[in-house]
Amino acid sequence: MADYVLAIDQGTTSSRAIVFDHSGRIVSSGQLEHEQIFPKAGWVEHNAEQIWTNVREVVGLALTRGNLAHTDLAAIGITNQRETAVVWDKNTGKPVYNAIVWQDTRTQAIVDELGGSEGAEKYKSIVGLPLATYFSGPKVKWILDNVEGAREAAERGDLLFGNTDTWVLWNMTGGPEGGVHVTDVTNASRTMLMDLDTLSWREDIAADMGIPMSMLPEIRSSSEVYGQGRVRGLVPGVPIAGILGDQQAATFGQACFEVGTAKNTYGTGNFMLLNTGTEKVPSKNGLLTTVCYKIGDAPQVYALEGSIAVTGSLIQWLRDNLGMFEDAPDVEWLARKVEDNGGAYFVPAFSGLFAPYWRPDARGALVGLTRYVNRNHIARAALEAVAYQTREVVDAMKLDSGVQLTELKVDGGMVQNELLMQFQADQLGVDVVRPKVAETTALGAAYAAGIAVGFWKGEEDVTANWAEDKRWSPAMAEDERERLYRSWKKAVSKTFDWVDADVL
Repeated sequence: MADYVLAIDQGTTSSRAIVFDHSGRIVSSGQLEHEQIFPKAGWVEHNAEQIWTNVREVVGLALTRGNLAHTDLAAIGITNQRETAVVWDKNTGKPVYNAIVWQDTRTQAIVDELGGSEGAEKYKSIVGLPLATYFSGPKVKWILDNVEGAREAAERGDLLFGNTDTWVLWNMTGGPEGGVHVTDVTNASRTMLMDLDTLSWREDIAADMGIPMSMLPEIRSSSEVYGQGRVRGLVPGVPIAGILGDQQAATFGQACFEVGTAKNTYGTGNFMLLNTGTEKVPSKNGLLTTVCYKIGDAPQVYALEGSIAVTGSLIQWLRDNLGMFEDAPDVEWLARKVEDNGGAYFVPAFSGLFAPYWRPDARGALVGLTRYVNRNHIARAALEAVAYQTREVVDAMKLDSGVQLTELKVDGGMVQNELLMQFQADQLGVDVVRPKVAETTALGAAYAAGIAVGFWKGEEDVTANWAEDKRWSPAMAEDERERLYRSWKKAVSKTFDWVDADVL
């Protein structure tokens, strides 16, 4: 009997493979970071071939460390950094350009041109998303417009596009030798090219962006068998049966199946999703309407999402660019040396501001400085910025959905930071709850794959496996909470209108 499910988590900074048993417990794992490429200010790229090499290696590590063979695996699920666009030649398997990452802002001129007189809302009623550099479609247009020979190759039908889920799946199932060119509804809903009602590509929007339909992967559910591991690979014949974009995967892994349940992932950025059921909820307050998941033939479930570009990557920036500490967890040690932020506020608008503002003209700012402020205050201000940005998203969700949050399930690397989790509870005024298995992104992809092959019965097994690890309750006086938040909102306003036409 195959007793395990393997999840491949192709993330923004690393690729991981994690083996789970039937109880949702981690058996073994492997992880490798890939290079972050910054050719110009605002440009962020990854080497897609390096990512594929790393995926193969981490799968090998996970199997070896678990003393497992591919025959021990019932299925494989894939979860991935969404909106990161890969364009490759289907005959050679070679990308025509580096993957353009979701944080990249080079497509602003394309976005402005597409919006025309209608602006950012032009396609929102169809795709649930504002026109923004964040999403995949404009990135594909940039590649076709700027890489020599790319448009001609695309018109000939030689080029394929996908987010990194599609890139990994295509390679795992054979690449140029019969690779499956498929994505799931959650990833398709992040391209600006999919109709949220019909779950199909919009030819008119693809035409506006100059993207041939032949480049686009087939859209399938989040839980079904797409293909098997290639014959000469590490997992030959194993069904690849689940795909969920990383934030939707975390929502699934957190068992947020009831309307009104929400989770927040603290990773490179922060992403909060609120389950709105089988009815899509248009946002009037700066959120995204997205597909949460679709299990086989069951109706799709929608979510409201608040996407925050820079949270964990702010801590990496303090470490790598400023050299404030050697290991990211040390930020908590520094922040605990002071009672408060000393009046300093750090707004990390490195890629502009995402939800709920959608201000590409904003740039990062550290404000409220006096000679009293030291690096410990700055470390604390960086952590507090994560919680303030999350509160802004929660406020927008209340306005859009009418749902009053009763608690917030959290996951991701930063949830080990107890100072941040307590401050988050203080700012929200509700309990913050961390699960026993914090790797809920990979776990969600594993569940989707396992359900497709009958390894798990369905959502009831996911709910039964979920267990609470720790809970933080609000402990801050309301007047203090509101005073801090008022100053944060003032700090955010100072970042607007920074980028002029002649300013990077």
